Amino acid sequence: MNQKKMVLDIHDVPNPVSWLTLSIQHLFAMFGATILVPFLVGLSPAIALVSSGVGTLAFLLITKGQVPAYLGSSFAFIAPIIAAKAAAGPEGAMLGCFLAGLVYGVVALVIRKTGIKWVMKLLPPIVVGPVIIVIGLSLANVAVNMAMNDADGHHSTTHLLVALVTLGITIMCSIFFKGFIGLIPVLIGIVGGYGFAYTQGLVDLTPVKEAAWFQMPEFYVPFVTYTPSFSWGIVLIMVPVAIVTLSEHIGHLFVLNKVVDRDFIEKPGLHRTVMGDGVATMLAALIGGPPNTTYGENIGVLAITRVFSVFVIGGAAVIAIMFGFVGKITALISTVPSPVMGGVSILLFGIIASSGLRMMIESQVDLGEKRNLVIASIILVLGVGGAVVELSEQIELDGMALAAIVGVILNLVLPKEQQEEQIVHESNEKTTHQKIS
Repeated sequence: MNQKKMVLDIHDVPNPVSWLTLSIQHLFAMFGATILVPFLVGLSPAIALVSSGVGTLAFLLITKGQVPAYLGSSFAFIAPIIAAKAAAGPEGAMLGCFLAGLVYGVVALVIRKTGIKWVMKLLPPIVVGPVIIVIGLSLANVAVNMAMNDADGHHSTTHLLVALVTLGITIMCSIFFKGFIGLIPVLIGIVGGYGFAYTQGLVDLTPVKEAAWFQMPEFYVPFVTYTPSFSWGIVLIMVPVAIVTLSEHIGHLFVLNKVVDRDFIEKPGLHRTVMGDGVATMLAALIGGPPNTTYGENIGVLAITRVFSVFVIGGAAVIAIMFGFVGKITALISTVPSPVMGGVSILLFGIIASSGLRMMIESQVDLGEKRNLVIASIILVLGVGGAVVELSEQIELDGMALAAIVGVILNLVLPKEQQEEQIVHESNEKTTHQKIS
């Protein structure tokens, strides 16, 4: 067992008061990032909360209640969702999200039959690391525009000041505070920035006053509120992102193994956790929410509190669902000014890019090797440069999706030296993949 004293094991049931307190605490660690993603891509934060809770409960069910993991909105899908909405509207984006989740299901079935070695070979750090860097850098323009410009797209000193104050609060909480406070810098940054934005006249609380306490979210359901139509263009925009999020999932699971001192790869099995993640994403797409993913913040909370109980994780999921139906809360979220979100996004998107670099460093990727240098260089330039390959008049492959696919192909076809293969194998066994949050 871990040297630190365990408070609650996976199947321990806390008393009602402790359950409620611990569940709310756990949700707060995920709250800021979970509502930020739908805010950035133009989806409903209320639905994101509901889909996050539903997805987490589905994950716990599929993994037989053996993996204490909370699922929240995935940052990796921000740019693809924006692109998909521009190309085919919200219905196209939801179809793409569903198909990405379906890829997880297929991969889970293959893993169950063949094991995980092929996944490690297909997605080594030299491919996933640069792709993660591309994700962060491709979103940089979004963060800066939100931080600097007003609703009309004009530069605003007031907006920039609010963004900088928000960013400063977030940085201070992240650097100077330990324990639980250090795990929720995004939430505290949003709250602090919101308060400062109010003093600058950027907050209108009228929607909060007019909102009902109970309000049904406007779910976006296929064949009920819209009729989905298949498009290969949407497939090529959204599905390749699963390459990155699958690596993220595996990385989180390996770290979780160390924190909880259990082998979740063996029991309940990687195929079950991947399937749970995929089903959560498909369920989110069916109601109009962003794709779900396992969260690094979740692992941080577990490591600090030593509360591994899946009943606490499930409680956080139930509370998230309830919050989605509280009109006052969702209205309050909608009043958060864009420079506040821009301020925290500057840090978050930078951290995403930096985590890709960190992955390569911790995995001991040698960029002195020409093969590695070629793969990383091409991925970065294609992804950040916005390269586009037109496959037909309606179908094109661009940006991160193109970079990821090219990276996988180059990794498979470029020859390795025997010594390098051994190093990569040992690196995968020890560190696998680093997470993005």
